[in-house]
Amino acid sequence: IVGKSPSMRQVFALINRIAPSNATVLINGETGVGKELIAQAIHQVSNRSEKPIITVNCGAIAKDLIESELFGHEKGAFTSAHLVRKGAFEAAHGGTLFLDEIGELPIDLQPKILRALENREVKRVGSNDLIDVDVRIVAATHRDLHQMVSQGRFREDLYYRLFVVPLVIPPLRERIDDVHLLIDHFLEDAEKNGAGKKTFSKSARESLLQYEWPGNVRELKNVIQRACLVSESDEISVESLSFSPSTLHERTTQEPNVAKSA
Repeated sequence: IVGKSPSMRQVFALINRIAPSNATVLINGETGVGKELIAQAIHQVSNRSEKPIITVNCGAIAKDLIESELFGHEKGAFTSAHLVRKGAFEAAHGGTLFLDEIGELPIDLQPKILRALENREVKRVGSNDLIDVDVRIVAATHRDLHQMVSQGRFREDLYYRLFVVPLVIPPLRERIDDVHLLIDHFLEDAEKNGAGKKTFSKSARESLLQYEWPGNVRELKNVIQRACLVSESDEISVESLSFSPSTLHERTTQEPNVAKSA
């Protein structure tokens, strides 16, 4: 995680304070700020670092498969269940379970997640047996869960069960000091990956600093990688920079704001 801005130093300090505990962490931040990296950092400096960290992206799994992904299933539980399968809770036993984009979790599955968090036990799909699990939960979302609760789209009891240690990751446009560091970091990465030693002209670097980065660190990384590939010179000019189309920029910046209190 690259950063030296005051807001990121606060994030690093909080990670070091909370990592040794087993407290549930809820990471809030816009798309592309590095929420998964933060979750990995919490795990790596925790007492569970020798055990696995298992990641489940709740927004990337089909609704009819996510229960099996989380809790596992027995053979024959459904048509394609040819073998017994452990779910993410079991696979993360002793370690950390990172529930990315928890705001995308189907509302009808949320009570089962709540029971698993409260009782530290899960039931595989197609089974009546309860399995004890010892996991530390780290969840992340780019959505305003508090607003979703008021809209009836997220369970209030699950929200407060997750809202033990809130950790807000600021967007890149609010930490310009980190843009300098990230530019140099990604240039070094590009050199290691065979792009050669590249630098940015003064005007090109200024363009990178003035851009608002609606896609945050992920977008910055992509822009730099693209510039290194298309530039025929070792010094990358403004002409070699290309940003997101304006329509994509507008759509991204109109996403719901992350609640500062969450």
